[in-house]
Amino acid sequence: MAVQCNATLSAMDDLVESPDAASTSSFSPLECTYSITVYAGYGVEMQKVNLSKKESLTIMGYGGLGPELLANETLMREGQVIRSTSNQVYIHYRSLQQTNHGVFSLHYQAYLLSCPFPLSAESGGVTVTDIHPGGQAHFHCDPGFQVRGHEMATCVNATVPRWSTPEPQCVAVSCGGWIRNATVGRILSPPPPSVSNHSNGSNLSCHWLIEAKEGHRLHLHFERIAFDENDDKLIVRSSNSSLSSSLFDSDLDDVPERGLLSEGSTLYLELTADSSSIPLLFSLRYEAFDDEHCWEPYMPHGNFSSSDISYQLGTTVTFACSPGFVMEQGSGTIECIDPSNPHWNDSEPMCKAQCGGGLTEASGTILSPDWPQSYSKGLDCVWQIHGNEEKRIELDIQILNIRHTDVLTIFDGQDLMSNVIGQYVRSRERFQVVSGGSEVTLQFQSDPDDSTFISSQGFVIHYREVEPNDTCPTLPRIEFGWVTSSHSSNVRGSVLTYQCQPGYDISGSDIVTCQWDLSWSSSPPTCTKVQQCPDPGEVVNGARSVRPETGFAVGTLVRFSCNQGYQLEGPSQISCHGRDTGTPKWSDRSPKCVLKYDPCPNPGVPDNGYQTLYKHSYQAGETLRFFCYEGYELIGEVIISCVPGHPSQWNNPPPFCKGNSHFLRRIYGYFPVSQSLDPSHQILSENIALAIILPIILVILLIGGIYMYYSNTFGVGADHL
Repeated sequence: MAVQCNATLSAMDDLVESPDAASTSSFSPLECTYSITVYAGYGVEMQKVNLSKKESLTIMGYGGLGPELLANETLMREGQVIRSTSNQVYIHYRSLQQTNHGVFSLHYQAYLLSCPFPLSAESGGVTVTDIHPGGQAHFHCDPGFQVRGHEMATCVNATVPRWSTPEPQCVAVSCGGWIRNATVGRILSPPPPSVSNHSNGSNLSCHWLIEAKEGHRLHLHFERIAFDENDDKLIVRSSNSSLSSSLFDSDLDDVPERGLLSEGSTLYLELTADSSSIPLLFSLRYEAFDDEHCWEPYMPHGNFSSSDISYQLGTTVTFACSPGFVMEQGSGTIECIDPSNPHWNDSEPMCKAQCGGGLTEASGTILSPDWPQSYSKGLDCVWQIHGNEEKRIELDIQILNIRHTDVLTIFDGQDLMSNVIGQYVRSRERFQVVSGGSEVTLQFQSDPDDSTFISSQGFVIHYREVEPNDTCPTLPRIEFGWVTSSHSSNVRGSVLTYQCQPGYDISGSDIVTCQWDLSWSSSPPTCTKVQQCPDPGEVVNGARSVRPETGFAVGTLVRFSCNQGYQLEGPSQISCHGRDTGTPKWSDRSPKCVLKYDPCPNPGVPDNGYQTLYKHSYQAGETLRFFCYEGYELIGEVIISCVPGHPSQWNNPPPFCKGNSHFLRRIYGYFPVSQSLDPSHQILSENIALAIILPIILVILLIGGIYMYYSNTFGVGADHL
């Protein structure tokens, strides 16, 4: 029988180990089951162990829709990380070896599970704050479309985290329609009428029927409504007919702050508009609920927490405004009451961006009045930020889009008499400002007398306390480049100079300065790969095949040609080659176009001499150099040039080589003349030899004659004696 072993683990980080060999029979197979359960909202992460061929390991996940095979010995790879999708995991290990059971140690740890990323609706999108429990997904639609369903979903913590509501749809904004099985949605202003569809070009008549499920009722919330009271009219009826009694008539009733409740499962809306001077603008939100629940609360520019997400009787909801907004009207907490007619005991509050105020929190947000709607004209708003005395205030101006006649001023102190840090108009990209002290005052003024007032977006400013620092913040390094600084630290006035590696061009300002308000004058530049060769230049008295405006990308081939009467000096074409390091490079230098002349013929090689670079002809401007053999002297110009013309001519006659007599006497004293010289040289040598030998012969004959004369004379006299 197999030896049984099992363990139950609940720690968030632990080891799963095989039993000690001493505690098991050495002649029985080993079979172990381990159960791991961590907190809800967490999964289990582990790494593959090494197993022999006679061992098996199966890892199963539980707690979801059903058992899930996470891994076994056939699915696992060496070093593979295994993750469960729920908080429960079972590990089954079996060794078929009768002896020498395998030993394993498996480390696991809990990790935070997440909801799947929500899908974007067609003609819409979604932004997600966090996909882990507690995170939110906010859905929106493109212009001309509206959300049908819940605009926000929350990631709910569970064994397998899930979104609190399904993804909504985006439906086209239209003038009227029938909405079946309504849950949550909006009725928005219809688009303006087309002149081609309406005789007077401005009349509208729209009818909507909102129908919830049987047994459900509807709540209609007036989010926004603005139209001409004389020419536009909205009627809401609690039925599916235009003949039923009205719940709301814009001509007779004020806009209900707490909204309207249907008597049954339907609401009927009628809109008539006959106004061309005032734009029609309204937004109505509907929510369906049954007789045991209240409708879903709604709070623009804020959020709420609920004791029950289904909003049963007794549910309490607590509201909070988004940063920068202040709660107005209504109550911060409401309760679902009255079993016979479920409703909230108070209306939902409103969140509004204020015009000025005092701020003492360590961080917060300042919004232009009525954000995200446009601000009004004639405003004079002052915000005062009071921080810790040992801190400084950093302002992060994320959005600034105001008119040219309106102004936002930032003062470095507690009132409007303090030094001005900055004064801004119109639009500007995101930037930061740091105060010199612990208090900052902001003033926003909109022009009250601007007759051409148009809507403008406004501004969004986040602030926070920071440690005192007299230096600009450290800027990130740039890729493929480097930076040099004028100072050892980023103090006021220090200058950073950026440069790129060879083969890269700088994009942006290469010089950044630390300003007096401890902000940089601009963002760091970037280094981008150079993908083109430099312009090789035009050819004078010629043309090339590529125009400069098309660029000279890697692989570009440029061909050159010359005008009539000129000829190329250099390559007829060059190509742009890329390099792994450095900028792309041309294959050769650009050629020149030079005047075309007849060549000079070779003037010939002088006797007893030679030329350099012997050719049959030489182009205008070329030179020719002459040399003589040893023993000969060059008479004339050593170098002559081919002068351009028609025809071209040499500037001097070619030189000749003349024999050196002193050298020849020395040579002929040692070597036979006939063996070292050619016939012409030999004749000259023979003449020289005769000139030398004949006098010697004459001298010898003279001496011989004198000798014989005296011999005979003295010999005869002796005989006579």
